Amino acid sequence: MLKLGLTGGIASGKSFVAAILRETGFPVLDADSISHNLMEPGQAAHNEILEAFGADLRDAPGQIDRHKLAAIVFADPLKLARLNAILHPRVEQTIFRQLDDWRKSGTYPAAFVEAALLIEAGMASRLDGLVVAWCTPEQQLERLRARGMSETEARRRILAQLPIEEKLKRATYTINCSGTLDETRAQVQALAAKLHKLQ
Repeated sequence: MLKLGLTGGIASGKSFVAAILRETGFPVLDADSISHNLMEPGQAAHNEILEAFGADLRDAPGQIDRHKLAAIVFADPLKLARLNAILHPRVEQTIFRQLDDWRKSGTYPAAFVEAALLIEAGMASRLDGLVVAWCTPEQQLERLRARGMSETEARRRILAQLPIEEKLKRATYTINCSGTLDETRAQVQALAAKLHKLQ
């Protein structure tokens, strides 16, 4: 079973690509969802994050307010690095345990890990290949503004990641998400057909 990464800049179309991959029969692990689970009360990273960034991050039900946390870490590269040091090793451990289970089951020709920071976190080197979803920086900005982010916050988020040119240099496959949804879907379906032939 091929272990493939799915990455790209924020708001570049990764989640849409992941949804099509699932539709075409491939399992996709979402690193963000795993991170969010690890922050839940009682989970491994919860207390460590509160110790590092302050107990006032807790909301009424005792969960970490992720919006408050994001505002802190995306304003300070050192704080972002601290958060990543808490979360990334745990996320990676969870991901590779699941990939190993899928590999042993012999069910799939390939499985995917969807994460914006696959290269930055050093995880890409443990995978068999990388699918990079991309669109223009102008589209990224436009999509983030449509999600309610200020232009300053959107630019800060984009700059916190490796430039897309660097990600594309590492790509095994690329998906251009700057066109219509149907155009993106066609590219993902063509990749899925190629991977299914490997089985």
